[in-house]
Amino acid sequence: MPAMTRTSEIRLAVHSGADGVTDIRWEADDAPDPGEQAAEAMILALWDGQRRNAMRIDLWTPRLTVDDMNDFVYQTLLSLGDSYHRATGNDDLMAEIKGFARAFAQRASGAEQRAAVEQRAAGERPGTPESGGSGGRRG
Repeated sequence: MPAMTRTSEIRLAVHSGADGVTDIRWEADDAPDPGEQAAEAMILALWDGQRRNAMRIDLWTPRLTVDDMNDFVYQTLLSLGDSYHRATGNDDLMAEIKGFARAFAQRASGAEQRAAVEQRAAGERPGTPESGGSGGRRG
């Protein structure tokens, strides 16, 4: 008996203005909450096995703070470690990825604290990513 197949859709809407990305919305058939959801950042990565090439889109809105970006990258790295382990069964490399994620979080937290002190001293508004705060980039 053939296995049942199912198609599930994920829909993304990226709104942009003169200053870059202003709003990110998504909706998925299998999402835990029904309906359109808001996001302040996204990373979409696709693998082209024929060309052996990774393609990705990284976007964020100006509302994303540096602290939020630090958390987003940290959680993404942890998730990549889990995904890598499920795909390969390699415990050692999963542990290395997660160890790197923890080291990143510690360094990012320290860097965030130093940057906030420097911004306050300079009279700037703390918490906005300097590169990409105006809307993100594609890579």
